[in-house]
Amino acid sequence: MPAAHDPLHSSANLPAPFTQDGYTITPLAHYQVTAVVLSRDRYRLDRGAKLAPVDLALGWGPMSVASVINELSFSQSGRWYEYHYAGEPPLDSTAMSTHSANTHCLPANADIRQKLLNIKRHDLVGLEGYLVEVTAADGYHWRSSLTRNDTGGGSCEVLWISAVSSKRLSR
Repeated sequence: MPAAHDPLHSSANLPAPFTQDGYTITPLAHYQVTAVVLSRDRYRLDRGAKLAPVDLALGWGPMSVASVINELSFSQSGRWYEYHYAGEPPLDSTAMSTHSANTHCLPANADIRQKLLNIKRHDLVGLEGYLVEVTAADGYHWRSSLTRNDTGGGSCEVLWISAVSSKRLSR
């Protein structure tokens, strides 16, 4: 299993909120994940694109196993992630939803941004940073999920990424 462990997060010793491009970014939890990229989508035109130029649909635990991933098709659009299958699902729906997540990737600097843009489907990635809440003076609001048991609107991770690693997996 390429990504055997669940993501780690902790709300201890968080830094103070900071500003970036007119947005206030408030760290909600330290976050670390090793996962397989199930799908990726690049954003250029929506309001969040400047802060989060790419979303990664990530899978860990049973959702990082090739035999499971190969039975699923993945799609992303409008900052949403979905999976589909023909016939019987390779896992029960709870296991699929609690071992995968759409992650809005907010790079901390230009080097991390470039690394994120170079990540491909099926890469094994390590991401570290903070789950965050993003606000703006005009009322704009984007808040990360802080649980693995939610689905639907608001269940995505909004991740300020301070470290990234990736390697290609053969499939």
